[in-house]
Amino acid sequence: MQIYVSGSLAYDRIMDFPGKFEDHILPDKIHVLNVCFTVNGLAEKFGGTAGNIAYSLSLLGETPLIIASAGSDFERYEKWLRRHQLSTTGIRKVNDTLTAGAYITTDKSDNQITGFNPGAMQHPSNYGFENIDVENAFAIVAPGNLDDMQHYSRHYQKIEVDYIFDPGQSIPALTGEALTDMITGCKYLISNDYELELIKKATGMQNGDLLKRCEAVITTLGGNGSVVRTAQNEIPIGSVAVENVIDPTGAGDAFRAGLIKGVVENKPLADAARMGSVSASFAVEKQGTQAHSFSLDEFETRYRNTFG
Repeated sequence: MQIYVSGSLAYDRIMDFPGKFEDHILPDKIHVLNVCFTVNGLAEKFGGTAGNIAYSLSLLGETPLIIASAGSDFERYEKWLRRHQLSTTGIRKVNDTLTAGAYITTDKSDNQITGFNPGAMQHPSNYGFENIDVENAFAIVAPGNLDDMQHYSRHYQKIEVDYIFDPGQSIPALTGEALTDMITGCKYLISNDYELELIKKATGMQNGDLLKRCEAVITTLGGNGSVVRTAQNEIPIGSVAVENVIDPTGAGDAFRAGLIKGVVENKPLADAARMGSVSASFAVEKQGTQAHSFSLDEFETRYRNTFG
C-alpha cells in the first residue's frame, strides 16, 4: 500500500518557558497585550506535518511519499529523510525562499505559543500523481499549503482514493465552504477537540452532520486519549502512560502515523486509534517531533501492555 502524506515541511525552533503563561497574562489587559517570555535556550529540530507523519510511519515499517514544498536551506533535512528511507521525489524545491519555520514555546502546563513563517509552504507542491495505483493507495491531507489541501482533497475524491482530512492549524485560513468540500468524501476527519469546535463553528455542522460526509470523526484529547465517532457509536480510546513526558510537540502527528498504519493493515478503526496512542507515547518522551525512535517489537510490547 502506497501512503501519500501531503502537508508541510519545517524547521522547528523549540523553546521551553520555565513558568506558566497564565501567570504573566492579565485578562483585563488582553487588549494591550505586551509580554516577553525568557526561555531556557532553543533547539532546532526537523518538523512540519508531512515530515513528522512520514517519519513515524518509517519507524512503523512504511515508506510513505511526502508531498510538500521546501526551500533553499532544505539540504540537511533532505539527508535526514533519506537516512530513514523516505523518498523526496514528491517534494518541490523553491530556491528563492527558506523552508518553513515554526517557533514553539511550551510552558510548564504544556501550553504552547507558536509563531510560524510559511516560507516555501506558500508555494503549492504541484505533485502530479502519475501512475498512481488507486486500488493500493491511501492518503492524508494534513495542514500545509492551502491550494494543495484543496486540490489534493478534490483529486482523491475524483479518483476514489481513501484519505484522512486533517485541517489542523490551517482551519482559521479556510472558509467554511472549503472545509465542507474537503470533509465531504474523506474517509476520516481528524482533529483535536479545540480544532473540532473551530470546524463546527466555520461549517455550521455538528457531529451528526459531519458523519453524513465521512465515515468517522476522530478527536484527539491530549493526555486523555482520543474518541472515535461513527454513525453507529462513540468509542473512547485511552492514552498510553509514560514515565516522563518531555515535550508534547508532535504527539498529534505521531498519533496520525500510528492510526494510518492500523488502517492500511485493515485493523478495526478503534484498534488503529490505539496504535495512534502508542505511537504518540513515544513522541512525548523526547524533545522535538522527529527525535523519538522505537522498534516494531518495542511498539508491539507497549501496545500489549496498555491495551492487551
